[in-house]
Amino acid sequence: MRILYSHRIQSRDGQSVHVEELVAALRDAGHEVMVVGPTYYAASSFGGESKVVARLRRLLPGALGEIAELAYNIPAYLALRRAAKAFRPEAIYERYNLYYLAGKWLARQLRVPYLLEVNSPLAEERITHSGLRLRRVAHWAEQTVWRSADRVLAVTGVLRDMIAATGVARDRIEVIPNGVVLKRFAADAAARPAAPVVLGFVGFVRPWHGLDAVLRAMAADEGAAIALEVIGDGPVRKDLEALAAELGLGARVHFTGLVEHHAVPGHVAGFDIALQPQVVAYASPLKIFDYMAAGRAIVAPDQPNIREILEHGRTALLFDPEAPFDSPTGLWAAIRQLAGDAGLRARLGAAARAELEAKDYTWAGNAQRVAALAHQLRGG
Repeated sequence: MRILYSHRIQSRDGQSVHVEELVAALRDAGHEVMVVGPTYYAASSFGGESKVVARLRRLLPGALGEIAELAYNIPAYLALRRAAKAFRPEAIYERYNLYYLAGKWLARQLRVPYLLEVNSPLAEERITHSGLRLRRVAHWAEQTVWRSADRVLAVTGVLRDMIAATGVARDRIEVIPNGVVLKRFAADAAARPAAPVVLGFVGFVRPWHGLDAVLRAMAADEGAAIALEVIGDGPVRKDLEALAAELGLGARVHFTGLVEHHAVPGHVAGFDIALQPQVVAYASPLKIFDYMAAGRAIVAPDQPNIREILEHGRTALLFDPEAPFDSPTGLWAAIRQLAGDAGLRARLGAAARAELEAKDYTWAGNAQRVAALAHQLRGG
């Protein structure tokens, strides 16, 4: 099948991992895929973004910046139409972005199946975190695209329910979580024998991840022989490094900085306990699937989107995200329990790996599901 992959990603980060892994899996399965997106995306390296776009964000006041996002649909549509003329796609797959309408326009023109991957409710997300100005326009654009798609592919059941609440028919929404390339991870999940116990985190480090509270808990618990390995970079890395030094944790905390995605499995293999300290209510965190594939013992918040993937006491220890860190149901209690029980770490890690294999939380599995949906929408 010929699939035109449309996106408007502005930087190479976790979003780009989704794009590139799914595209590679579709191609490995024998499908032809043409990717059409911003030219600066193709030229950037992992962790980078367009300097021009970053400058425009700083210079343009909020509403003008959002109008520019809407205006981008014109060149984006023209680029998609040129690509489609040569490629003759049988389906369009798009990673949803706010104010992005070009894929919807082209799908309507070509009358081919339009599959829309949705990772978050971006209108509400940007209203909450970045002061979105054109709120009514944003909600209109979001709901128009969602309702136009032949299938909306939500990454969690929680997100599916949020999308359905806007008026999208539930039978047009499929839940397809994120995944991994399983062969990159060793099947041997044996616990590391050496002390100290290594607590690990993978990802772009942002304020809401709550790693500052983890550092404070480490400093307060003087009897804990626990080290922290942070794999990745982000806007609060320097603040966290300064906090670790202030708390006297310098020798027990290591920040690797930016790591290419293909190198992540080797780092995760060195964890004893894999950490997801906080997560938004609708997300499907990439790091959790990496942890499961590596057979690591996982600590994650007990909330609906996480319970879709992990089960407390069987494939992870889930903690109450509202509880104080030092409470019996809080994050640090779960970490301390695992730190003192190598057998439990091994059992949880092995069960997590087995669960991932059984549910096929892989990009190859996702590619099969996407292709099957596109084939079905084309009439079998």
